[in-house]
Amino acid sequence: MVPEVEYEVPTWNQIYILLLEQAERICSVVFKPDVIVGVSRGGWVPARVLSDLLENPNLANVKAENYIGLGKTRGKPALTQGVSVDVAGKRVLVVDEVADSGGSLRLVKEHILEQGALEVKTATLYYKPQSVFKPDYYQKETTRWIVFPWDVKETVRKIFETHKHDAASLKKETAKLAGAGVPKRLIERFVKEFSEESC
Repeated sequence: MVPEVEYEVPTWNQIYILLLEQAERICSVVFKPDVIVGVSRGGWVPARVLSDLLENPNLANVKAENYIGLGKTRGKPALTQGVSVDVAGKRVLVVDEVADSGGSLRLVKEHILEQGALEVKTATLYYKPQSVFKPDYYQKETTRWIVFPWDVKETVRKIFETHKHDAASLKKETAKLAGAGVPKRLIERFVKEFSEESC
């Protein structure tokens, strides 16, 4: 049985305002990171924007993977790429888009501390109450599936893969996605593309 999913679709402008507010919060507690680390892939865009807002060009990445489908996780996240710069003795801000299960963010923080970081703080745009890890900074709390502007196609693919053998179910789920704010023309374009893919 496929779990019932509710969607939240923030716009680019809404995300920028959330990040602006987050940068102000980070500055207000006087945390000045030496390095900002974006968690691949979802944390790259927020990390880049925070790099600009905090006027800190020292940007790095790390990759942790957990999701295998719409609302489905591996059970245990995996670190698939270590932090890309030397963080020994540095203050590090780890940025991701959401603390959902929280496992990936906790794993990344532990990894960066193991690499000798002096201090590690974590920041996300969204936090979900079921998360096992609470970020130091987050802007919104939700239980919905968040569809960021940079992962619309990926989300439509997950919906398509989950519902492709039931046309009525696929239509219902894509209508919910459109109702939440994803342009219908984009959804139709991606569903058509996935339908025409060869095996």
